[in-house]
Amino acid sequence: MPGKQPRTRIQKKNTETILEAALEVFSQHGFRGSTLDQIAKAAGLSKPNLLYYFPSKVAIHRALIDELMQNWLDPLRKIEADGEPVEELLAYVLRKLEMAREFPRESRLFANEIVQGAPNIMDKIEGELKSLVDEKARVIEGWIASGALAPVNPYHLIFSIWSTTQHYADFDAQVRAILQPEGDAHFEDAAAYLDTLFRRMLTP
Repeated sequence: MPGKQPRTRIQKKNTETILEAALEVFSQHGFRGSTLDQIAKAAGLSKPNLLYYFPSKVAIHRALIDELMQNWLDPLRKIEADGEPVEELLAYVLRKLEMAREFPRESRLFANEIVQGAPNIMDKIEGELKSLVDEKARVIEGWIASGALAPVNPYHLIFSIWSTTQHYADFDAQVRAILQPEGDAHFEDAAAYLDTLFRRMLTP
């Protein structure tokens, strides 16, 4: 049934189980370090059963990346050109930080793919992601031109937001080892810090 929507409740359940298992495996080992056998074992299915739903490791990875990219782009899409510039960008920062807290495995999956040269998603980066970043960069340039935002390079601003927020997912073990927080308490401190950092930089 590759490429088709599950036709039954069992098929849908198995597809979701495979993708959940693959997310865990890929986020830990990266694409190259993961195998179909690992994914099948994590899903509690036989390898032939797994291959009934997805013909290859690439197909599973692509399905995860397709879903991830849409979720990843949503916070950036929500930046409104007619909103208050500093507040719009700070809201984006907080949305990205919340994603790092809620979806750390997805963040690590994406990071692993990029570190390896983005072999499976370069078309999406050069296509949909670049188009959206270009669009929002033009919005930021307009805000700067109007005097509503301090002069910054819009692309490097977006990169900075990505790096300072996704760090808390991609380097979670390091952050927790140093801070030794109770649960996710450190995300509140991170939110306050990033608000101050970007607000001071962006306020004209």
